[in-house]
Amino acid sequence: MRWLGGRESDNVEDRRGSGGGGLLVGGGIGTVVIAIIVTLLGGDPSEILNRSSQSAAPVNQQADDQAASFTRKVLASTEDVWTKIFAEQGAQYRKPVLVMYRGTTTSGCGTAQEAMGPFYCPADQKVYIDLSFYDELAERFQAPGEFAMSYVIAHEIGHHIQKQLGIMDKVDRLRQQLSEREYNRVSVRLELQADFFAGVWANHAQGQSIAIDENDVESALTAANAIGDDKIQEETQGRVVPDAFTHGTSAQRVYWFKKGLKTGDLNQGDTFNSREDANL
Repeated sequence: MRWLGGRESDNVEDRRGSGGGGLLVGGGIGTVVIAIIVTLLGGDPSEILNRSSQSAAPVNQQADDQAASFTRKVLASTEDVWTKIFAEQGAQYRKPVLVMYRGTTTSGCGTAQEAMGPFYCPADQKVYIDLSFYDELAERFQAPGEFAMSYVIAHEIGHHIQKQLGIMDKVDRLRQQLSEREYNRVSVRLELQADFFAGVWANHAQGQSIAIDENDVESALTAANAIGDDKIQEETQGRVVPDAFTHGTSAQRVYWFKKGLKTGDLNQGDTFNSREDANL
């Protein structure tokens, strides 16, 4: 991926080195979040958590600052794209704040912990990212490259889009009305739509703030493929339990990201009523 200008966003809280209630949305990448998902799916999270603690390494300040600069650029790109898209719909885009941290910090959704990876907190409408996530994405999930990292941030911004459009609040109200199995299905659709929105961002950013090629797209697809519920279940349990899915299969996540990337059309991302991915 190549930056075409690449301004940096000012809507960032840099809490690195400072240490430090609600629902964490979209945190499907980092070790702690994966451990939580594994527990919900009936697996044993201890192996993943132990692996993370054993792999901790000292922070390279220069590399960390470069990662911080990169994160600001991605956020700025999403701001430019979604401001334009909302304006075309006669609406105003409210830019979220992105919080960068190392180790732990506080959020409107509780404590954010080391290696948690990116997540969106609807309570304070902020995106949180422990910068160690980038290393894990490349090493654990074999999805290196800036575009893979950009995709995951764009996915979390996708949840902010859902919050602004009222979609997330509607889904949250269903929590009290549906069984766990039924709500899991709705949660899958929420995550797939965030993947679609990430693709929409990439479509509009291409040629404006970024230049991407087939290799970049492949790295993002690798990331989407690696974090599907089916892949996580196979890795931790040796079997797949579809009723426990909360994020969708690898194939579904790839499908919706690619559709957003291809069309760039916000109106084609109704994952809740569409079943065009049913046979994936």
